Amino acid sequence: MKTTNTLIAAAAFVGIFSVVQTAFAVDEYNVTKGTTVDGHGISFRGNDVVAIASGLGVVPGQAKYTFVHDGVAYYFASVEAMNKFEEDPEKYMPQYGGYCAYGVALGKKLDGSPRFADIVDGKLYLFLNADVYRAYEKDKAGTLVKAAENWPEIQHVSVADVNG
Repeated sequence: MKTTNTLIAAAAFVGIFSVVQTAFAVDEYNVTKGTTVDGHGISFRGNDVVAIASGLGVVPGQAKYTFVHDGVAYYFASVEAMNKFEEDPEKYMPQYGGYCAYGVALGKKLDGSPRFADIVDGKLYLFLNADVYRAYEKDKAGTLVKAAENWPEIQHVSVADVNG
C-alpha cells in the first residue's frame, strides 16, 4: 500500500511539473496561426529571418527549407540561409520572440512585422506597423532599454494575460 501511495504521489508530481513547464513556454515566440505538418508554429510570418537580419529585406521562405529551433519552425529562401541559421540561431532570431519591441517596452506582446524591422548592435527588432515604428524612432535607445527591462516580466506570460 505504501508503494502504491508513493507511486501515486510521484505521478501527481510529474503531472504538476509537466503543467508548470508548459505554462512557462506559453507564447514566448510570436508564431503564425498556421503550423507545419509536424505541428510547429511558423515564425516570422514564413519569411527568411537570415535575410532580414542581414539587411537584405523581406524575402519569403520556403517550406522545403525549414529548420525547427526551440519548437518553432523557421522558413528560409535557400539551404545556405538555413545552414547559417542552424549554425548560430541567436545571431539571426528577432529579439523578444519576434514580438514588437515597442509593444514590449509598453509591457505588451504585439505582433512584430518583418516589414518594420531595425537592426541595432547586430540584434533584430520588429515592430507592429509604420506608426509604431515612427514612435520608436523618436527614442530608439529609451524604447530598447524599457523593452529589455520588461521582457523578463512578460516572456513566460500568455498574450491574453499580458495584453488583457
